[in-house]
Amino acid sequence: MIVAGFGFRTSASIASLESALEEATGAKITVDALATLDRKADQLAPLAHKLSLPLIAITADRLANQPTITRSPASIAAYGTGSVAEAAALAALAPHARLLAPRAFSPDRLASCALAESRRP
Repeated sequence: MIVAGFGFRTSASIASLESALEEATGAKITVDALATLDRKADQLAPLAHKLSLPLIAITADRLANQPTITRSPASIAAYGTGSVAEAAALAALAPHARLLAPRAFSPDRLASCALAESRRP
């Protein structure tokens, strides 16, 4: 199973979110679900609906201390993790998950997306 985790600004549009997903997948990887911080799930819901994918809402405490590749000082200060996108993807599949790559950004830099896969069926 592959989950796309998202981090984004409130000004991110569905186009920003979709672009971040395309950047992360290279239009070659199929994802099975989308994940983000629970308080931002409503903003990601239209993309999940458009793609007919489940949306996993992750609480902030589950983001903290996830082993992310990226180390954003702002994200560490706010959420205790280096990347919301990377941590959300990992937390959605915890405890048997690994990141496929660091987060990717939409061209407008308003949204980021990272992919994680389950190490177990």
